[in-house]
Amino acid sequence: MKMMNDLNLTKNFSLREMTRSDTASRLGLPNVPNEEQVKNLKNLCETILQPLRDHVRVPVMVNSGFRSEAVNKAVGGVWNSQHLTGEAADIRASNWNFKSKTQKLETIIQWACWIMEHCPYDQLIIEDNGADVWIHVSCKMNSNENRRLISTVIKR
Repeated sequence: MKMMNDLNLTKNFSLREMTRSDTASRLGLPNVPNEEQVKNLKNLCETILQPLRDHVRVPVMVNSGFRSEAVNKAVGGVWNSQHLTGEAADIRASNWNFKSKTQKLETIIQWACWIMEHCPYDQLIIEDNGADVWIHVSCKMNSNENRRLISTVIKR
């Protein structure tokens, strides 16, 4: 019998990948979604992450998908984070041979533009912490509820 963690949400995204957390592992915190949260993760993968992966034809790395309340608190997430409901993921263009942070940022911006044009997103945030750049992207199960918010966050 297949463990819930081994569940494939789409061709290229698994529940294990969407719930993996270095913080949870390091602190011994549970990070297990309920049935509704798994449905939201599957929706996120089907409507945004897999279409993006199919378009760019390279792995889309997930920094953070689902977060339990304890994990969200430990990473300093906001109280109403869509990571808590399984509606959000932080994705990055990492493990590639970028010659500069500018190259990485250009790729992230291309990905964000593609998502804006082709996917029913709720929030799309380009985040930069000085060392890395990534996209926070979310979507609602009911696409009519998506607000299509776009912003940037720079943490230095």
